[in-house]
Amino acid sequence: MKRTIIVFGASGTIGTAVSARFEQEGHQVVRVGRSSGDYKADITDVASMEAVFKAVKHFDAIANAAGDVASHPLEEITDESIGFSIGNKMLGQVNLVRTALPYIADKGAFALISGVLTNEPILGGVIGTMVNGAVEGFVKAAAHEMPRGIRINCISPTVLAESPAYHPYFPGFVPVAASQVAIAYERAIFGIINGRVISV
Repeated sequence: MKRTIIVFGASGTIGTAVSARFEQEGHQVVRVGRSSGDYKADITDVASMEAVFKAVKHFDAIANAAGDVASHPLEEITDESIGFSIGNKMLGQVNLVRTALPYIADKGAFALISGVLTNEPILGGVIGTMVNGAVEGFVKAAAHEMPRGIRINCISPTVLAESPAYHPYFPGFVPVAASQVAIAYERAIFGIINGRVISV
């Protein structure tokens, strides 16, 4: 069955792969980004997200690949870097779900994003581990309170094969292709699981 899926962060490596995967399966993809896409919106700006939902009118799922986190050694972490990361990747995704709930179709689905740092910390990744853990906690708890048969899951990718500049910060980690991450989004949105974290 053809569905309409809004992809946030659609111009990034993961968002591009997710959009391509869904289109290959015959679904309608609405691309959203901060500076490009079918619509422009930022997950830190509730009004911009709501404008997208009102314009699209009917959609069955949201796949989010957006969310920034600051990276600093512990002794260099500031209130500003923590606030930026919480406001972006954590609160941004929470507000994405909260804002979309009145608009998403019955039995719809959300797929948010965390990352491997939740369970596998790296040097300079304290904020990332903290924020990812909060996102996953939100998904696990919110799944029990989703109305109208709506589901919510979280994708937790490791470092991407397409991002070699980051590989030195992940020593001993096996990179994964964005196309494999996209398959996890497909499972989260079209499967039956709910409140799950899918590690890739």
